[in-house]
Amino acid sequence: MSWPRLPGDSAVADMHEENKAAANGCGKIQRGAQNGAALLALMEKTGYSMVQQNGQRKFGGPPPGWEGPPPPRGCEVFVGKIPRDMYEDELVPVFERAGKIYELRLMMEFSGENRGYAFVMYTTKEEAQLAIKILNNYEIRPGKFIGVCVSLDNCRLFIGAIPKDKKKEEILNEMKKVTEGVVDVIVYPNATDKTKNRGFAFVEYESHRAAAMARRRLIPGTFQPWGHTIQVDWADPEKVVDEETMQRVKVLYVRNLMISTTEDKIKAEFNKFKPGVVERVKKLRDYAFVHFFHREDAVAAMSVMNGKCIDGASIEVTLAKPVNKESSWKQHFNGQISPSSENLLGFPNKEDGSQKSLGKPASLSIRLNGQHSPAPPEVERSTYPLFPGIKLTPISMYSLKLNHFSSAVMHLDYFCHKNSWAPPEYCLYSTTSQDGKILLVYKVLISSIADDSQTYFMPEKLCTTVEDAKELAAQFTLLHLAPEQAYITLLSLNAAWWDSKVNCTPYLV
Repeated sequence: MSWPRLPGDSAVADMHEENKAAANGCGKIQRGAQNGAALLALMEKTGYSMVQQNGQRKFGGPPPGWEGPPPPRGCEVFVGKIPRDMYEDELVPVFERAGKIYELRLMMEFSGENRGYAFVMYTTKEEAQLAIKILNNYEIRPGKFIGVCVSLDNCRLFIGAIPKDKKKEEILNEMKKVTEGVVDVIVYPNATDKTKNRGFAFVEYESHRAAAMARRRLIPGTFQPWGHTIQVDWADPEKVVDEETMQRVKVLYVRNLMISTTEDKIKAEFNKFKPGVVERVKKLRDYAFVHFFHREDAVAAMSVMNGKCIDGASIEVTLAKPVNKESSWKQHFNGQISPSSENLLGFPNKEDGSQKSLGKPASLSIRLNGQHSPAPPEVERSTYPLFPGIKLTPISMYSLKLNHFSSAVMHLDYFCHKNSWAPPEYCLYSTTSQDGKILLVYKVLISSIADDSQTYFMPEKLCTTVEDAKELAAQFTLLHLAPEQAYITLLSLNAAWWDSKVNCTPYLV
């Protein structure tokens, strides 16, 4: 015989949980219905179509009445830090302020929330630049700021470990044999021997899709041109500088110089077509920056000198691209990472069983502007036996990828080189603490060779060792120069400095 449950029984608790779950479910359904109605209203108002596939929802592309090909490269912007419950009905009106939207792609989760980022393509480059100018750091909701920067549809692959005796035509023909959509191959002569290449090349494809398919086809081990195992990766995107800024540039970038060529020789050669127009020359290894007093002379010299021979080397001359510090985001991703950041982080290959970790530091969290992010997978540091007879090839550290560097000092040096700046200069200062300890801090000087600007950076903490002070200064500088780069750098390191360094003292001097 079964007795009925009394009100004080567990049945009441079960009923309460069921009602709560039902209420939550109804709430989600109601919000979903409201969002669906808002999206339908948006489509009816604009006439744009909306399709969801492959983890993204595409609004437009093309818009109603569009004729001709899609907009050219440079018309798309990347939008980050989007609230997860925000959708096209709120985003489209905001981004329409900058111009006509050709296509908006919002990345979606299976749960129905967005993934925190989107791509917005405008009909012109000018509209995309305006969107960056007026919407980067825009407060899209109270206390919620979005980040907007240019989105580069990468069509270029980096091909490494190429035999140095191969010419451009040979590399181009080889790439065309096994991949489709090859437009051009960029090969740079060796700095010391111009008859050889530098062991790598850049292959340009007609579209991002063609480049992606080629990258998959050229995975090491599946294709060995000339009997060599090559390295394949995405090339670093080219810096994009707005036309207004480029119209003011009066500095020329000259590459493919001989190591022995002096600054005086370069200045004399560029002064030949019009004496006295060159202000000064700054040469670094096999490239140089030639500064002119007037822009019109720089433009004229570029057309005259490009392809000329100096000391037996055929030089390439272009306008130098100045550093556009305003285009870097002033706030961090708040834990969100761009879609391509997995490549930048340099995660170890888990399938490679030959790697052995020499040490496993404690799992720590990283704090950026007070925000905590989960610690990344550990970057394994491995050693391999150096057998007699193994061939060793001299290389430049700048030909390596970011994941080869395990310190912010090296990351900052690499970052300055990539931006055509002079190497960072470190100035050491000291003070004495109340208990008699010597405390140290570095001031970092960054000089932009292209526009001759100089900037100082100094962290607000003192350290007890020179190594820690230099590392902290490098991280502090990266955080100010390029927040996204600093975020990726901190994630790729094996220690979370801002949390783990107990020997740093607040800078009060």
